[in-house]
Amino acid sequence: MANIGNPPCDEGVILSGKGAAPCAPSSGPWILAATIIGSAMAFIDSTVVNVALPQIQTRLDATAVDAQWIVEAYALFLAALILVGGSLGDHYGRRRIYSLGIAVFAVASVACGLAQDPTQLIIARAAQGIGGALLVPGSLAIISASFEGEARGKAIGTWSGFSGITAAIGPVLGGYLVENVSWRAAFLINVPLAALVLYLVARHVPESRDPDARKLDVPGAVLATVGLGGIVYGLIESTSRGFGDGLVLGALALGVASLVAFVFVERRSHEPMMPLSLFKSRNFSGANLLTLLLYAGLGARCTFCRSTSSRYTVTPRPPRARPFSRSSSSRSSSAVGPAGS
Repeated sequence: MANIGNPPCDEGVILSGKGAAPCAPSSGPWILAATIIGSAMAFIDSTVVNVALPQIQTRLDATAVDAQWIVEAYALFLAALILVGGSLGDHYGRRRIYSLGIAVFAVASVACGLAQDPTQLIIARAAQGIGGALLVPGSLAIISASFEGEARGKAIGTWSGFSGITAAIGPVLGGYLVENVSWRAAFLINVPLAALVLYLVARHVPESRDPDARKLDVPGAVLATVGLGGIVYGLIESTSRGFGDGLVLGALALGVASLVAFVFVERRSHEPMMPLSLFKSRNFSGANLLTLLLYAGLGARCTFCRSTSSRYTVTPRPPRARPFSRSSSSRSSSAVGPAGS
């Protein structure tokens, strides 16, 4: 989730035309704060759960499969809907969709913090993924619309730098909250952050839309959601069912077929949600490939660490009673002395 260096689409954003809703100079820092804190909520949440997972398993009596879905339900809906979230912002207003994403994420965080069993927590994590899909693309889009020229490049660089910092803060913050407060605090901390972001957005962020976006690319949105969701679901279930399972193979096949159809639909669409011409940029294509390889490695490492730690967790044993002996009995009697003395 967190970005290393500038996001892949920075080149297209920086080189684009004038901002759709240029902000006043005095509002610039507040717009940056609103977008950085909002996206940080999603970035931190994607890493803090890994730290809190052992305690969540213990407190909620979650199985290994439950624990995996607690982590991956968020990623599933985030990955499946993130393209749709960006397109909704272009059509219905970036500030509106960004605020909606923040609100959904905050309500889902409360549901996570109050969950009483693994099923409730998994559903709440899925809702968090929906909120994240609305707010993550909106943060950079708001910066693009609010700043112009050189100021836009500086703003994107600042946003990207703080995104990397929040990725490093996530495990530290999660460990502190889990150790000193509770695993529930790792979710409930999003509530005051969301309230602050909504206040800054309402006060300082101007509304903006894509003037060239005339209608929503519904076929592209459906195919992207089914394609990404099918592949992610198949990969998640393969760890417990195996790649030979019919459900896993069906989900993967559906996902691949939907993404292939997505490419054909976007190529022929007059208003595609993902213009394929972007991939003509070497920087864009190379950065996306690097991001794919980077987070595939990080995801594999996190999965390996979780499975290894759960496999070698040592359960504390109750203290064993010392064996009774006549010598120890006589020593204790002499130490206490006769009754009444």
